[in-house]
Amino acid sequence: MRVLITGGAGFIGSHLAEALLDAGEQVQVLDNLSTGSIENIRHLKDRPGFEYRIDSVDNEPLLAELIDGADVVFHFAAAVGVKLIVEQPVHTIETNVHGTEVVLKHANKKKKLVVVASTSEVYGKSDRVPFREDSDLVMGPTPKHRWAYACSKAIDEFLALAYWKERKLPVIIVRFFNTVGPRQTGQYGMVIPNFVRQALAGEPVTVFGDGRQSRSFTHVADVVRALMALVKTPRAIGEVVNIGNTEEVSITGLAERVIALTGSTSRITYIPYDEAYESGFEDMPRRLPDLSKIHGMVGYEPRHTLDDILNDVIRHFRTR
Repeated sequence: MRVLITGGAGFIGSHLAEALLDAGEQVQVLDNLSTGSIENIRHLKDRPGFEYRIDSVDNEPLLAELIDGADVVFHFAAAVGVKLIVEQPVHTIETNVHGTEVVLKHANKKKKLVVVASTSEVYGKSDRVPFREDSDLVMGPTPKHRWAYACSKAIDEFLALAYWKERKLPVIIVRFFNTVGPRQTGQYGMVIPNFVRQALAGEPVTVFGDGRQSRSFTHVADVVRALMALVKTPRAIGEVVNIGNTEEVSITGLAERVIALTGSTSRITYIPYDEAYESGFEDMPRRLPDLSKIHGMVGYEPRHTLDDILNDVIRHFRTR
């Protein structure tokens, strides 16, 4: 199988590329390194079947050529991370919506299977947890830039499903729930890398808000396993699928576990959202997936506990 991964030098994309190569597939990566890193794929550069291009999906002649040579396209190129979203909402919306638009347009020429990366952010402020794929999406008001990412990814979903309904382009939409693991950085506000870095340095572990908000974290290896199973499952085509973990933890509880597992003397400090991001910032109180759909499709069950995830990230930071 010939696979194109847009955003393949990013965190999830680089892990997927490695797993696909291990499975004997051919992998082409397209990444402009705006949020990805060449370090994420450096160890893959000499492997048979691997190629990469440092360029953007905005280079449509190149994108069309790469899609034409692929059997499957994983579209992961996107603007991600709360910090980036709040600070650069124009970039967020244009990158996410236009990027998906051109990928779908060129994939449609020869009906190439496209896996579109979406996010649990699309569930917005809904309190009907666990979130099912057919749950209502409850967005915040447009003056709150924090919701730009969620809205842009919801548009991506609508467009991909429209291509499937109207033009029979095979698509699978995957909603990731807080994917974590080695190679993820805290540069754009990812909480676990930031907590681990602070704890290992003996710095205060900074919790935004009151710390009562909760999340469920998924090991990137579980996500990759799910992705590889879904592209081989015909019933996944035209569907939206949650990929996540059902082990829930408050952000204060997460900080306490990071401190305990690192043996750190760090203390927890709380920073109001208005100081961390922007005035009037709104957050999701909980983010927990219903995994019954993906379990029914491919038998997916997460294999990594939260402590497994944290220990892997701690080990990665200690050996860098």
